Amino acid sequence: MKIGVMLPVGGNDGPGGGTPAWADVREMAVAAEQSGLDSVWIADHFLYRGPDGTVVGMHEAWTLLSAVAAVTERVEIAPLVACASFRDPGLMAKMAATLDVVSGGRLILGVGAGWHDPEYEAFGLPTDHRVGRFEEWVEIVARLVRGETVTFDGQYYRVKEAALVPAPERRIPLLVASFGPRMLGLTAKWADQWNTAWYGAVDEKVEERISAMRAAVSAAGRPADALELTVGITVAEPEADAGSVDELAQTIKGYEALGVTHLIAGIDPRPTAAAITHLAKAKALASS
Repeated sequence: MKIGVMLPVGGNDGPGGGTPAWADVREMAVAAEQSGLDSVWIADHFLYRGPDGTVVGMHEAWTLLSAVAAVTERVEIAPLVACASFRDPGLMAKMAATLDVVSGGRLILGVGAGWHDPEYEAFGLPTDHRVGRFEEWVEIVARLVRGETVTFDGQYYRVKEAALVPAPERRIPLLVASFGPRMLGLTAKWADQWNTAWYGAVDEKVEERISAMRAAVSAAGRPADALELTVGITVAEPEADAGSVDELAQTIKGYEALGVTHLIAGIDPRPTAAAITHLAKAKALASS
């Protein structure tokens, strides 16, 4: 079982509840690597606008991922998840291939259809037919990063004899975050990994989500082990009565029993070195 952690990206993720600086992101990434965790992840948003109109700012995810790749050597790096609407599919594939080279083959290309209308509206992006747009987008991205030359004439995207030159040095794993029937079908068709989030210990809801994903994989005619299952869980800081390392280790074991291969922890209210150490101890205990 791999264990990863969400890195600070904006809002109140920084020390003392302020906006994190690059130094804060770097510190948490290095702490994750040194503690023995397997991966680091960054959310991809322009901003978040709450129901009361309060705006929470975010750093740009892909720029941070590139910087994190340069200051780490072992951990996998990934967006959770890159929003399809923010980047043209050809650009996204090119960015992924380049970052995979920079990181020495450590990228997981996490993608999704997007959901937060206020950031779309603020930056002039269309909010209609998000899944329809994603259906075309993910096919182009998947085929490009797998080394194909792609010609595609869709309703929303068109490419003609597009290829990544230089070609990706390996098959970059494509992760899709999804939950609705249509998105699960697209995940089953194109993805190497799937993500659902956010949960605590294993419960009926996550079991139902996993069952639905497995059914979609079967309907797509793929073997059951063709798609790796990843889950995002929320873990409280130790100082905030997170519960014992033993309890967290039992949570990890519960997901492993469901066939989940990678857990990504979002630390509530923010990632700290102590929380990362706590998570790493639970990982070690769960695997002992």
